[in-house]
Amino acid sequence: MTSNDSSNGSAAQPIDVLLADDHGIVRAGLRALLDAQPDMRVIAEAADGPTAVALTQERSPTVTIADLSMPGGGLETIREITALGLPTRVLVLTVHAEERYLLPVLEAGGSGYVRKASAHTDLLEAIRTVARGEVFLDPAATKTLLHGYLGRVRTGEETGFGEVLSDRERDVVRLTAEGHTALQAADILCLSPKTVETYRHRAMQKLGLTNRAELVRYALRAGLLGADEI
Repeated sequence: MTSNDSSNGSAAQPIDVLLADDHGIVRAGLRALLDAQPDMRVIAEAADGPTAVALTQERSPTVTIADLSMPGGGLETIREITALGLPTRVLVLTVHAEERYLLPVLEAGGSGYVRKASAHTDLLEAIRTVARGEVFLDPAATKTLLHGYLGRVRTGEETGFGEVLSDRERDVVRLTAEGHTALQAADILCLSPKTVETYRHRAMQKLGLTNRAELVRYALRAGLLGADEI
């Protein structure tokens, strides 16, 4: 679902990360991993939600990594950080993979979701992805979310509404939801990146969406993704 390009070492500014997890040993391991990267630095740590919100407001990190089960409530922490209006992206790192946790993360304003079981392979890419303003959902978690939605569409609990968009807009929304950048989508669709951005902006205006997390959620609900596409 995400770009394979994870080389941002040449960036002028490092990705500032705030770690929010109630387990000190987890934070220590994450700090060691992130501080070893040339394009990342951990600027603060928090052991609960309120502290994470306060430190995010004070330090304005590029990415806040939040545990979903920490004291203070992971979802409430995401909502409060989003409400600050800062450019900070919230990346959830959690042991949970059940479908019921995934959509609430996006609805709360989260930009990414990584399971702790796959952190050793996905976390660095996820941080770089959300720092670029993209959305990261690990493939296993996305399949869980997708299959749940497709099941509800088949039983009539969810309604597809992709007909609001033109064919090209649907293509751009689908590729965006799959994690492709504008440049990658442009290559796939034989368009210019600027044209892809125009289609994406137009689609978001039509749908009343304000960010890419909402766009991913829409693509899933509208049935624009299929299980074989993830």
